[in-house]
Amino acid sequence: MSVMEIEKDLVTLIKQGKNQEVIGKLYSPNIVSVEAMAMPNMEQTLKGIEAIKGKNTWWGENHEVHGGEVKGPYPNGTQFIVQFTYDVTPKHTGSRMTMNEMGLFTVENGKITKEEFFYSMG
Repeated sequence: MSVMEIEKDLVTLIKQGKNQEVIGKLYSPNIVSVEAMAMPNMEQTLKGIEAIKGKNTWWGENHEVHGGEVKGPYPNGTQFIVQFTYDVTPKHTGSRMTMNEMGLFTVENGKITKEEFFYSMG
Protein backbone atom coordinates (compact mmCIF):
# COMPACT_ATOMS: atom_id res chain seq x y z
CA MET A 1 0.00 0.00 0.00
CA SER A 2 1.13 3.55 -0.65
CA VAL A 3 1.47 6.09 2.15
CA MET A 4 -1.62 7.88 0.82
CA GLU A 5 -3.69 4.67 0.87
CA ILE A 6 -2.53 3.84 4.40
CA GLU A 7 -3.28 7.27 5.84
CA LYS A 8 -6.75 7.42 4.29
CA ASP A 9 -7.51 3.84 5.39
CA LEU A 10 -6.38 4.57 8.96
CA VAL A 11 -8.64 7.62 9.27
CA THR A 12 -11.63 5.84 7.71
CA LEU A 13 -11.32 2.78 9.96
CA ILE A 14 -10.84 4.84 13.14
CA LYS A 15 -13.91 6.93 12.30
CA GLN A 16 -15.80 3.62 12.07
CA GLY A 17 -14.50 2.54 15.50
CA LYS A 18 -12.38 -0.24 13.99
CA ASN A 19 -9.15 0.47 15.87
CA GLN A 20 -8.11 -3.18 16.21
CA GLU A 21 -8.63 -3.64 12.45
CA VAL A 22 -6.26 -0.69 11.85
CA ILE A 23 -3.58 -2.46 13.87
CA GLY A 24 -3.99 -5.81 12.12
CA LYS A 25 -4.21 -4.38 8.62
CA LEU A 26 -1.86 -1.38 8.58
CA TYR A 27 0.79 -1.90 11.28
CA SER A 28 4.15 -3.59 10.89
CA PRO A 29 4.71 -6.60 13.19
CA ASN A 30 7.63 -4.59 14.64
CA ILE A 31 5.62 -1.40 15.25
CA VAL A 32 6.92 1.04 17.87
CA SER A 33 4.42 3.15 19.81
CA VAL A 34 5.47 6.16 21.88
CA GLU A 35 3.03 7.93 24.20
CA ALA A 36 3.63 11.39 25.68
CA MET A 37 3.95 9.67 29.07
CA ALA A 38 3.71 6.23 30.64
CA MET A 39 0.22 5.08 31.63
CA PRO A 40 -0.73 3.05 34.71
CA ASN A 41 0.93 -0.37 34.35
CA MET A 42 2.15 0.52 30.87
CA GLU A 43 5.50 1.76 29.56
CA GLN A 44 5.77 4.97 27.56
CA THR A 45 7.29 3.07 24.60
CA LEU A 46 5.85 -0.24 23.43
CA LYS A 47 7.24 -2.51 20.71
CA GLY A 48 5.53 -5.17 18.65
CA ILE A 49 2.02 -5.59 17.32
CA GLU A 50 0.78 -7.66 20.27
CA ALA A 51 1.84 -4.94 22.72
CA ILE A 52 0.00 -2.34 20.64
CA LYS A 53 -3.14 -4.49 20.48
CA GLY A 54 -2.94 -4.85 24.26
CA LYS A 55 -2.58 -1.08 24.75
CA ASN A 56 -5.59 -0.45 22.53
CA THR A 57 -7.68 -3.03 24.42
CA TRP A 58 -6.60 -1.53 27.77
CA TRP A 59 -7.61 1.96 26.64
CA GLY A 60 -11.06 0.78 25.51
CA GLU A 61 -11.66 -1.11 28.74
CA ASN A 62 -10.58 1.81 30.96
CA HIS A 63 -12.36 4.72 29.27
CA GLU A 64 -15.96 5.49 28.44
CA VAL A 65 -16.00 7.33 25.11
CA HIS A 66 -19.02 9.61 24.70
CA GLY A 67 -18.02 10.90 21.27
CA GLY A 68 -15.10 11.95 19.18
CA GLU A 69 -13.73 13.49 16.05
CA VAL A 70 -10.83 12.52 13.82
CA LYS A 71 -9.25 15.08 11.48
CA GLY A 72 -6.69 14.54 8.78
CA PRO A 73 -4.59 12.99 7.56
CA TYR A 74 -1.97 15.69 7.13
CA PRO A 75 0.83 14.07 5.05
CA ASN A 76 4.51 14.86 4.66
CA GLY A 77 6.52 12.27 2.71
CA THR A 78 6.55 8.97 4.59
CA GLN A 79 4.85 10.48 7.64
CA PHE A 80 1.41 11.85 8.42
CA ILE A 81 -0.41 13.42 11.35
CA VAL A 82 -3.95 12.74 12.53
CA GLN A 83 -5.77 14.89 15.09
CA PHE A 84 -8.02 13.15 17.61
CA THR A 85 -10.54 14.87 19.89
CA TYR A 86 -12.48 12.67 22.29
CA ASP A 87 -15.19 13.34 24.86
CA VAL A 88 -14.16 10.70 27.39
CA THR A 89 -14.49 9.62 31.01
CA PRO A 90 -11.50 7.71 32.42
CA LYS A 91 -13.05 5.01 34.60
CA HIS A 92 -10.44 5.43 37.34
CA THR A 93 -11.37 9.10 37.89
CA GLY A 94 -15.00 9.25 36.79
CA SER A 95 -14.34 12.81 35.57
CA ARG A 96 -15.54 13.56 32.07
CA MET A 97 -13.06 15.48 29.93
CA THR A 98 -12.16 16.50 26.39
CA MET A 99 -8.97 14.86 25.19
CA ASN A 100 -7.04 16.47 22.33
CA GLU A 101 -4.26 14.40 20.81
CA MET A 102 -2.07 14.42 17.73
CA GLY A 103 -0.70 11.20 16.28
CA LEU A 104 2.41 11.15 14.08
CA PHE A 105 2.63 7.99 11.97
CA THR A 106 5.68 6.78 10.01
CA VAL A 107 5.31 4.41 7.05
CA GLU A 108 8.00 2.10 5.67
CA ASN A 109 7.60 -0.72 3.14
CA GLY A 110 3.82 -0.39 3.00
CA LYS A 111 3.18 -0.58 6.79
CA ILE A 112 3.06 1.81 9.72
CA THR A 113 6.30 1.24 11.65
CA LYS A 114 5.98 3.94 14.29
CA GLU A 115 3.23 5.91 15.99
CA GLU A 116 3.93 8.83 18.32
CA PHE A 117 1.26 10.61 20.35
CA PHE A 118 1.32 14.20 21.58
CA TYR A 119 -1.18 15.68 24.01
CA SER A 120 -1.39 18.28 26.72
CA MET A 121 -0.16 17.12 30.10
CA GLY A 122 -1.88 19.87 32.08
